[in-house]
Parts: sequence; structure tokens; C-alpha cells
Amino acid sequence: MKKETYNIHGMHCASCAGTIERVLLKTKGVVSASVNIASESALIAFDEGIVSEQALAKAVASVGYHLEIKTTPTQPHDADSGAEKTDAKHILLTVVGMDSPHCAMIVENALKKLDGIKRIAAHFANQKADVFFDSPMTIETILKTITDAGYTPIIIDEKNKDEADTWLDTEKIEREKQARVLKRKLFVGGFLSIAIFIGSFPEWFPFAPSFLLNHWILFLLATPVQFWVGSQFYSGLRLLFKYRTADMNTLIAIGTLAAYFYSASVVLFPDFFVKSGIAPSIYFDTSAIIITFILLGKYFEALMRGRASEAIKKLLGLESKTAKVLRDGKEIEIEIAQVRLGDLLIVRPGEKIPVDGIITEGDSEIDESMVTGESMPVRKTVGSAVIGSTVNTFGAFTFRATKIGKDTVLARIIKMVEEAQGSKAPIQHLADVVASYFVPATLGIALLTFLVWFFLGEAPAFQFALVNFVAVLIIACPCALGLATPIAIMVSSGNAASKGILVKDAASLEIINKIDTIIFDKTGTLTEGRPQLTDIVSFDTGISEQTLLQYGASISQKSSHPLDTAIIAEAKKKSIVLYPSEGFQTISGKGLKGLLALDSKKAEIYFGNRALVSSVGLDLSVYEEKITLFEDAGKTAMILVLDKKIIGVLAVADVLKKEARKAVSLLSKSGIDVWMLTGDNARAALAIANQAGIKRVMSEILPDKKSEKVSELQAQGHIVAMVGDGINDAPALTQAHVGIAMGGGTDIAMESASITLLRGDLLLIPEAIGLSKRTMRVIKQNLFWSFFYNTAFIPIAAGVLFPFFGILLNPIFAGIAMALSSISVVGNSLRLRR
Repeated sequence: MKKETYNIHGMHCASCAGTIERVLLKTKGVVSASVNIASESALIAFDEGIVSEQALAKAVASVGYHLEIKTTPTQPHDADSGAEKTDAKHILLTVVGMDSPHCAMIVENALKKLDGIKRIAAHFANQKADVFFDSPMTIETILKTITDAGYTPIIIDEKNKDEADTWLDTEKIEREKQARVLKRKLFVGGFLSIAIFIGSFPEWFPFAPSFLLNHWILFLLATPVQFWVGSQFYSGLRLLFKYRTADMNTLIAIGTLAAYFYSASVVLFPDFFVKSGIAPSIYFDTSAIIITFILLGKYFEALMRGRASEAIKKLLGLESKTAKVLRDGKEIEIEIAQVRLGDLLIVRPGEKIPVDGIITEGDSEIDESMVTGESMPVRKTVGSAVIGSTVNTFGAFTFRATKIGKDTVLARIIKMVEEAQGSKAPIQHLADVVASYFVPATLGIALLTFLVWFFLGEAPAFQFALVNFVAVLIIACPCALGLATPIAIMVSSGNAASKGILVKDAASLEIINKIDTIIFDKTGTLTEGRPQLTDIVSFDTGISEQTLLQYGASISQKSSHPLDTAIIAEAKKKSIVLYPSEGFQTISGKGLKGLLALDSKKAEIYFGNRALVSSVGLDLSVYEEKITLFEDAGKTAMILVLDKKIIGVLAVADVLKKEARKAVSLLSKSGIDVWMLTGDNARAALAIANQAGIKRVMSEILPDKKSEKVSELQAQGHIVAMVGDGINDAPALTQAHVGIAMGGGTDIAMESASITLLRGDLLLIPEAIGLSKRTMRVIKQNLFWSFFYNTAFIPIAAGVLFPFFGILLNPIFAGIAMALSSISVVGNSLRLRR
């Protein structure tokens, strides 16, 4: 089975995506297909033994689109092995200003028109663009094309792209530079616009100096505002004429230029207008103030958007830069990229752990809060796993590198957060459809408005036509529509990651708040996943509980059985000295047998289940009630026999997680049916279920039947979430509407799930559901106000209220309203950070 993302060329709207999905799903061998109009790509899962990539491309071509089969880019090798030679070149860019799906589409469409471009993947969520191209194409041409489209490209050095600071610092410098230029333009534009406004309305400002009343002076003041302060909007005209596409900048440029050139014509050729019977009115104030207000809105929006994308930047900032490695018996400090699998690394107090690994020597407590959200340091000893980029608080230790580069936990977290922020929620489809037609429709409405007012409007018809034409172009705001869903998803997924909740895609974030049924796997999910000693009961008044534990651990010290390991762990925890043992013997299916060298004698000891005691010939009936109580509670009773006398029982169980009952209670109170699924027998399953407060139990379920149980509930119309941690849970996690994996579980479970709880805390599940509900509420608010704003104010700007109430919308107020609409969407989404 192969799962791959392919670029699709020729898509224009959501209906295109639907057409491609349908033809792919009808192709034999295709398991699933998801087409994203924003990134113009398709995520396809297919059986390579049945269908080839060429066959997929042919199927897509049959409905009029082009699926691009990937070429394998050059991979890095060790310094001494050389590098693979290939004609294909690759450049990774940060594209400053590419902050919406529409922007990503503009960048991709502009580059696709160049000869030699093989593949482009533009991701607006992290403002990155991957460009693959042939030798005739140059990097300079790519950079110039992106600049012409109205964005600022920054090259990320290939050798250092795994080091966060390399590009983060470059991006920060570029953003600060842009902010300084924007502030300067706002100051100049604001000063000149106020002067123009005062000079344009002397009846309102009797104190206005006489020179400001001169149209030539207003013309001179308005020109730098139009062509320097507002220069960034002319990228929209380049798009229109060079690449035959349009964006919001196109509308602003056409609208303000119409007002400016008309006013300039009045100043330069006043006699023409007088002879034509047109009153020589000027609108320099309109174009200048609109440009200044829109720039002010862009400035505030950029500040807020910077806060929205903080999650990824914080995660990238966690990465270590260097590592101390043992090579040939010597400790050396090397760049993080030079660490190899199997290397032994040394970490001292206060230092970051460079990569993932297993401790081989020493012990410490690790602060994992920045990755898992766990506030308390975690104790680590020999054999414990450590996570790269977490902080060693005090002890020094040596560990062996087990995962490096893109395979580390942090790298995978960053990848999942980026994918979630760049993915598309189902609720976004309507906004995508509307936004794809929005700019051309607005241009059409503006032109129709001008014609209607010019031929049917009151005198002076031309001025009315011009003012309303400009108002329609300026008030339309496709950005608010485009940002309504993605900005909320970006903030929400970043917020979730900071709490230890990794959401794989936006669809999961939307669906989880709709679930009405949740299924928990028992072992390792509801329970700790490892046996622990829970009870010690002495049947001999002369033998204490500590002595019983000492006897049990002493005979168990040569066993590797999980139950015996739990006994030994408890003895070590209490620093109990163990007796030497002789004649150790494991009796299959029953327990252990041996001799303990007690203080003055050697004693025969048996430690195991009922069958072991019966084989010794002892009667358990006197102790039956106590042992049965343990078994009814889902515990394993391990009976201790010393010199043919039953002296006590030690109960071992996989205990319930301390937060499990509270998590189940919160889910039940929110109206969700909670089930437990396990392969254990009914008695053991019910014992754990009762402790957790779960009333619905599916017991004795074989691993390969778990997904069938999920399907059965789905067939009854339930929206199901599955929570698990093991390899055998993977099919059920995939089958469920939402699969939730525990962070301490297997990699396969986490790959199969759509949500991962990094620290395995069950209380994160109601937290994730609550976050989903808040996110959907914010998205619906954003979409409502975006649709309402555009559908209500565009007709008002066109003048539909004038025949009834004599109301016309001044283009200046249209510009203010347009700027506020985007700011309100971003500001509303930022509430999700709380």
C-alpha cells in the first residue's frame, strides 16, 4: 500500500476537486483519494500491485486535469559517500506575504507558467514553497516571478534547512525590514492624506491654508501616496496583465487609480470637462485615504497573524544546534546534522538533549514540558527513552541515538502541526467555491455599477458612476472569506500542540466535536499498560506484609515474567534486601519454585496461582473468599507458600490510570456513549470498566476483530472515536471517524490515528473535544460575518439604497470597512489562543 501526495494542474474550484476525487475513487486499486483545491494537490492511497502512478495520471487526464508524477529529489548523503547526481534542481523558499490559500494559488499559478518548472508545492500556513525545476530555469527567474506576483521570497539554505535559526532569523530580518518600510509609508501617507482631506473640504475646515485649496498642490500631494505609499497594490495589475489572474490587490489598484487618474485629468484638462458639461470635481482624498487606511489594516493584520503562527516558530526554536558525541573514546562537539544513528551522546545538567535515544549510563529528571505539555520533570534511568530538544534538569547521562533528523519526535510533531495548519476542513468548501469566483464577479459588478449609473443615474452621472465604481471595488474583501477557516485552524492546532494534543488534519479537528460514541482500548489506554503490585495480605499473624514482599521478590529475582517483574520493582522501590535463592524452577502456567537462604535455614518456597498450590497438596478453601475478591477486581492473585504452609497472597494488576474515571465522567456528561474494548475475559474487563465508570463493555475481542466492532457501531449511525495505543489497535483507529493514539504507544498506532495525545493523558480527550467546539464556533462566526459583510455591503456600495433613501457609500468608508473585515476575522480567531 502506498500513500502519496501529487500535484494536480488545471483545478479552479471545489467542483474540480470533486470531479477528480470521483474518478480516482472509481479507479481499481485506489483505496482513498482526497483532493485539496487550496494546495492543488491530491493525497491518494493505492495498491501499487493493482494500479500504477501512470494509470492514476491517465484517470485524472480523462476528466481534463493533469496529475504530476513526482521526480525523486536529491537526497543528502554522508560526506564521504558523495551525492546522487541528477539534472533536477530544488529550491526551498520562505515566501513572505503568502498567508492565505488564494496567495498560495497565485504563487503556484505564476511559477507554473515558466518553462522548466517541474513541481511546486506552496504552503500558506508556514509560508514555504518547494520548487523543483530543470537546468534551463534559473533561481533568479523564480525569485523575480514571485516578486512580480507581489510577494518576497527568501532562499532557505539547503545545507542548513534543518536548523531552525538559519531561516527563522532571515525571515525575522525580512519581516522587520518590511515593518519599518510599512511604518514609514503609513506616516507619510497619513500626513499627506490629512493635508489632502483638509484641502478638499474647505467648507468643513475654514482654517485650511489657502495653498491647500489649489488643485495642483493636491495633485502633487496625492501622487506620492498613489505611487509610493500604495506601490504594493500594483502587483495586482501585474497579475492581471501578465498571468491573467486577479486578487484583492487588483481591485484596490483599479479602484484607487480610477479615482486618481480622473482627478488628475480634471487638474490637467479642466476646460475639457467644462465644455462637456461635467462639473470638474476631484477625488484625490478618496484614493489617498483609501490607500492609507488599507495599509493601516494590513499592518495590524500582520501583527496579529504573527501571533497566530507562533506555535510552529516555538517548536522550531526548540531544536538543538550541537551535540557532544563519543567518537573513538573521545568527547567531541559536532553540529546536530552530523549525529549518526547509534552514536553515544553525553548530556550534562541544564543542556538540551540533541536527538531521541535510549539512556545507557546515568540517570536524571527531564523537563519534557515543551514537547508533551507535562509540567513536572520526568524521572529517567538506564533503558529509558529520551526525547530530543527536551531539557536535562540535573543528572549527567550517556544515551544512544535511536532517531535523528526528520524521524525525531519533535520533527514529527512539527510536520504534523504544519500539515494540520495547511489542511482543509470540510466546512471550508463553501468558502473555497465562493472565493474562487469572487474577484472576477466583483470586477463584473463594479463595471455594471458604472454603466448603470452613467446611463441611468442622476446628474452629474459620471461622478456618481465613478464614485460607486470605486466603492464596489474597494469594499469587496475576498481575504476575509479566504482567512475565515485557515486562520482559525492555524491558531487552534498550534494551541492544541502546546497542550500535548497533535491534530493530523483540519477535518479531524472539525469531526471530533460531533462524535456521539467513544471506544477505549483497555490495556495501555485506560490502564497503565504494565502490571503493578496493588495488595499484600498476610495469612500468618507472625509474618508482616514487608516480609511477604521480601519472600516474593527473592524467589522472583531470576524470573523475567511481567508479574514477577512487578514484584521486584516494588521491592526495589522500598529498598528491600533480597534473600539468595537456590534451585530456582519455573513451573509452566503455574508459577515459581525454589529454596531461599533465610537467616538460619533454607526454606522451600512456592509462588504462583491456584494450580500451583493444588499441586503441592494444600487446601485453599479457608482463603477462598479473599482470593476471589482480588480476582473479581480483575487482579492476579499470587499465593505464597513457605515450607508447605500458605502464608499470604500478593495481588498484581494492570492498574487504571489515575485520571481515567474523571475523563470518562466528563465524556459521559457531555452526552457521549463510552465503551471499553478488550481481549480480556468478561470478569477482568468488567472489573476495570467498573473502576473507570464505563457501563458498555466489549470483552474477549480478538485483535483482528477490533475494527469490525467499530464498523458495527458506525453502521448503527454513530459517529465513533477510537482510542488506542498498540499495533493491534491500528486498524480500528483507521476505521473510526476519529482515531486517537496515546503518545506512549507504538509508532504504527500514532501513524494510523488522526489525533495523538503526546503525554497519554486521558483528560486531553475532553480538552480536544472542547477545543474543537470552540474552533468550529469561531469558524462559523468568521464565515457568517464574511458572507454577511460582502453580500450586504457590495450592493450598498453599488448604490441600491440611493433611489429609496438617498444613501451612497463614500469610497473612503468602504476602504475602512474592508480593512476592518480582515482584522476582525484574524482577531476573532486569536481568541482560540486563550
